[in-house]
Amino acid sequence: MTQRNWIGYAGVAAFAVASIMVPGPFADARETMRERVRERLAQGIGADVGPKVPGGETISYGRDPLQTLDVWHATGDSGAAPLVVFVHGGGWKRGDKDNATGRFKAQHYPAQGYAFASINYRLVPAATVEQQAADVTAAVKALVDRANMLGIDRRRIVLMGHSAGAHLVALVGTDERYLKGAGLSFADISGVIPIDGAAYDVAAQMKDGPPIMQKTYVQAFGTDPARQKGVSPTQQAAAPNARDFLLLYVQRPDGVRQAKALGAALETGGSRVEHGSFPGEGLKGHAEINRSLGDPAYAPTATVDAWLKRVFGK
Repeated sequence: MTQRNWIGYAGVAAFAVASIMVPGPFADARETMRERVRERLAQGIGADVGPKVPGGETISYGRDPLQTLDVWHATGDSGAAPLVVFVHGGGWKRGDKDNATGRFKAQHYPAQGYAFASINYRLVPAATVEQQAADVTAAVKALVDRANMLGIDRRRIVLMGHSAGAHLVALVGTDERYLKGAGLSFADISGVIPIDGAAYDVAAQMKDGPPIMQKTYVQAFGTDPARQKGVSPTQQAAAPNARDFLLLYVQRPDGVRQAKALGAALETGGSRVEHGSFPGEGLKGHAEINRSLGDPAYAPTATVDAWLKRVFGK
């Protein structure tokens, strides 16, 4: 990664990770600063995008306090509505449906005639990434089981996720074991929208991704190559997969590289893949595509709307 891209990705993080020789008494302080920057980045990826939108119904889908979701009904009276399920980001260890969904999605998608849900899931290190993917499918199953009561068309469901959530929905969309564990299958998922993820191939990202994020990746994925492969959507994308994907991303070099590699693997596996490449750099662009999605004035919104209309036939 070039120095320019480094600054674009991490901003002030360059100060904390610069290769500066520091005398012994200050070494601990330097490492503390580095850790604070790592935490700030992990917290910023997906979070701080606005307050919870009122009007949602909260449902528990498991015993853990984090196994909850909010669902908003489609507006109007159009019968059973297609469903968009959103999975927040936060470095697999932070984030919450109440502050990391964005302020537009829960209003925009119901206005388009779709039900919209945003889920919480258990977080690293208390849970594994594999358990988080299982939480995504358990949340979908809870919604499917309540489809009649909620006015949801259980056969028209799209998974959408940002950052770490993008990785999780892509994993669920490429490794059917998670859906099968909840009594579902790829036949229950109309499509998947990963938003600006950068860990679709974990080993590649840990080799070539931003150094400031490596500790977060190790915490989430460990160091065992077999496990890293098992939780890498790109490595799991041989057929079968979910049938439709829309890969959204801004101009972060690692995110673009990872999305293109995932798209190629999915196409080889027989899925239909569309790409949405939009302006935006670094952490600011990464947060903006989540924060503003659903705003009619924001270009990616129209791209998603057109894709959903095609996939849902509505």
